[in-house]
Amino acid sequence: MNAPESTYTQVAWPAKVNEIPKDIFDREDVYQLELEKIFYGPEWHAVAHAGEIPNPGDFKTINVGERPILVVRGDDGEIRTFYNACSHRGNLLETRVTGNAAEFECPYHRWLFDTRGALRGAPGDEDFSPSFCKEEMGVPTIRSTEYLGLIFVTCSDKTPDIETYLGRTKDALAITLNGDGRLKLLGYQKVLYDVNWKAYADNDGYHAPLLHAAFKLLNWQGGEGEQYGTENGHIGFESELKVPEDTGFLNDPSLLHFKGTESSKGSAIASIFPVTVITKHMDMINIRFAFPRGVGSTEVHYGYFAHVDDDEEMVRHRIRQSSNMLGPTGLVSMEDASIFSRIHRGNHTPGNVAFQKGVKHEDRIWYDFKQNDEAGNLPRWEHYRKSMGFNREEA
Repeated sequence: MNAPESTYTQVAWPAKVNEIPKDIFDREDVYQLELEKIFYGPEWHAVAHAGEIPNPGDFKTINVGERPILVVRGDDGEIRTFYNACSHRGNLLETRVTGNAAEFECPYHRWLFDTRGALRGAPGDEDFSPSFCKEEMGVPTIRSTEYLGLIFVTCSDKTPDIETYLGRTKDALAITLNGDGRLKLLGYQKVLYDVNWKAYADNDGYHAPLLHAAFKLLNWQGGEGEQYGTENGHIGFESELKVPEDTGFLNDPSLLHFKGTESSKGSAIASIFPVTVITKHMDMINIRFAFPRGVGSTEVHYGYFAHVDDDEEMVRHRIRQSSNMLGPTGLVSMEDASIFSRIHRGNHTPGNVAFQKGVKHEDRIWYDFKQNDEAGNLPRWEHYRKSMGFNREEA
């Protein structure tokens, strides 16, 4: 049982906007408040893309915070979102991560639901309570919307419409989703990181050329670019990416070819608060669905996509590039898991963390940054602080 909210509010938040208290990364009371204020609060959470469930009966399960979600394409072709729980006694209805089903049966008492969530049968219903109404006992729904094929859900009726919520980040989202969002799934890589969800989402533009050895080995060259934040805590990023033909480190340098068939300079990121990241690096289209598994663990599903109009050669190119370059063991991201773990362990020490690269002000938030500034994360932290109700200390 969650403790009363009043016991959660004792957080000493620094006066400077570029400082964050370390203790928020490992406190159980703070995590419980995050579930209520953020994951179950007025935020949209990306839980699927339409390309993952293209056929009637296709489904996907995932979490929002610690609440299980079931996303289903009904037999009428419409995508619906439900809490993954039987309407009878709350038993988890579907345990598979993905699949196709004509119906969903709860194994506890054999209540049967169709792909539109309606209750079709319940053994022994002639002996049910006087108020039982079959038509009112469908799988419980959760508010949802769709944007460029991305399926968002929210646990709150106060969350604004999706376009207002995304704001300026809509431009970056369009680039990362290949312009029109008409995607088809290539596959997944899934990982459980030993890190608090906020530290996972705190990845920045400063570290990339310094941490990831592949950038040096492959002689990747960045060009012009921009990074911006929003008042809702989202981050948009786009930059040029110039990759040499051959550096001698790959037997097949075509792995790095950028065919450039989309309206992208080479690298784009849309980071949607609280914890969804969509990337378009070269010809890789990657949606990272993530959710916390407690204070010190974050589960991430790397979904890789092609465009529905791609020919066979382009699909093969995207598969090879995606499976080798990104993800938990990708050439340009394999160091992340180690850093996430070390950040989480290091944050158990007292004091504050302090952002430096690109910090122009210490007393107020701004929203436009250079592409390699770590300060681009500060609007996200300000949105987090306000959402949680933490007050700054006086300067």
